[in-house]
Amino acid sequence: MKRAEMLQRLSREGELWDVIVVGGGATGLGVAVDAANRGYKTLLLEQSDFAQGTSSRSTKLIHGGVRYLKQGNISLVLEALHERGLLLRNAPHLVRHQSFIVPAYDWWDGPFYGIGLKLYDMLAGELGFGASQHLSRRETIKRIPTVASEGLLGGIVYFDGQFDDARLAINLAQTAVAQGATLINHTKVIGLKKGKDGLICGVRARDEVAADEFDVLGKVVINASGVFVEGIIKMDIPSAGKIIAPSQGAHIVVDKKFLPGKNAIMVPHTDDGRVMFAVPWEGKVVVGTTDTPIKKIDLEPRPLSQEVDFIIRNARQYLAMKPNKEDILSTFAGIRPLFIGAGKGKKTAQLSRDHTLLISPTGLVTITGGKWTTYRKMAEDTVNQAAIIAGLARAQCQTENLPISGAMPVVTADDPLGYYGSDACKIRELMKKDKKLSQGLSPQFPYSVAEIVWAVREEMAIKLEDVLSRRTRALLLDAKESVAIAPRVATVMAQELGKDESWVAREVAEYTKLAQNYLPWC
Repeated sequence: MKRAEMLQRLSREGELWDVIVVGGGATGLGVAVDAANRGYKTLLLEQSDFAQGTSSRSTKLIHGGVRYLKQGNISLVLEALHERGLLLRNAPHLVRHQSFIVPAYDWWDGPFYGIGLKLYDMLAGELGFGASQHLSRRETIKRIPTVASEGLLGGIVYFDGQFDDARLAINLAQTAVAQGATLINHTKVIGLKKGKDGLICGVRARDEVAADEFDVLGKVVINASGVFVEGIIKMDIPSAGKIIAPSQGAHIVVDKKFLPGKNAIMVPHTDDGRVMFAVPWEGKVVVGTTDTPIKKIDLEPRPLSQEVDFIIRNARQYLAMKPNKEDILSTFAGIRPLFIGAGKGKKTAQLSRDHTLLISPTGLVTITGGKWTTYRKMAEDTVNQAAIIAGLARAQCQTENLPISGAMPVVTADDPLGYYGSDACKIRELMKKDKKLSQGLSPQFPYSVAEIVWAVREEMAIKLEDVLSRRTRALLLDAKESVAIAPRVATVMAQELGKDESWVAREVAEYTKLAQNYLPWC
């Protein structure tokens, strides 16, 4: 998957695309995979990097949504559980079983969550990840040695999925390209083109790398730009009102010592009535999330100090080893594009996580809402509608049984290249050819120089941030240490990209500034 090749495809004069997708997050990538798999000539344009926004800032869970049971949204849970099972089957190198323990300190919690999680198991059916069960106080402490033991009555264990969101995004991009789609990152749609009949017939875009502007024609344009959907809609209808209520979800990352072992904790009660998770991930622990209404939408949202305080305060109630702000290795936040619909005036936590399709009088197809777990179903619904708008030949969705790029069973959970799936052997081949590429970047990270080379050559990484934030997860795992290795990583990238020392200096300076957003004390 090379950007130069994608640009060559785009440069063909007179090219008419069946489908133009705006946005390279979970939804847009899923749409590109589905559309290309059906045989439609598909182009995807992403203003920054693949999954640079919300799609790389999740809690790293593929789940049905236990809390949606409490809200009575059975249909969403059922759909998400089905899609969770499909993801495990189609991307076994990325989606893994994760056990969650709900510690019980009140006698009524046991029956409520016990019955609810049995329903959760039942709804999953054949695609279940394992049966939930009650745990004694002793067994709960054995599984989570650092759980707060005072007043602990016992617990309940259930199973969901865990994944690397940015890595899945890259694999989806690779899958779309393998199906014939053309995908270009760092290319921003700056306008919509309309024909004499007033219907949308393409887009105007700008290559942010070369600073070139160009027009692209297409039979249908799909707005899958996440929290930026309203901006695209206003290009179509300047007077359009608000359709989403942006909500920020913040997380903190701390050392594994706060939650040793393989079990995650699901905190059933927080200050705002949400559930919260503490989940082992990549040798660290991710704790979150929040649900904070915001007014300003930013590509690089920063966790608010009150969000960080909220997470620490609630985590301290359930952990015997109490984390403080000084223990945080990184913080990150994502913005949810929650569809307002009939929920105007409701708190963001009460708004549905279902996805919504909107079609404008000019033919613009907008998909908003939803979550990572249901990206495939969102894409299926979107392409079904887009094909009708564009008058494309009828073709059935086949993605339920489509393996995602890299798909292969995980040989060992301890393999540092396990998330690459079938590409891992190609990265090891690079190391064999050049021993220097097998060198590690830092004792704090499992990453090698070969992975940087691979990211540039095969995964369209063209900025230092692309590599340190999304091709690897260094920025999220330990922001300070990621800054320390930035000069070396930038130097390796410069050699691959044919850049000079001034490029290295600029990239390191930009990245260092960016990383301040991930350090709560800065």
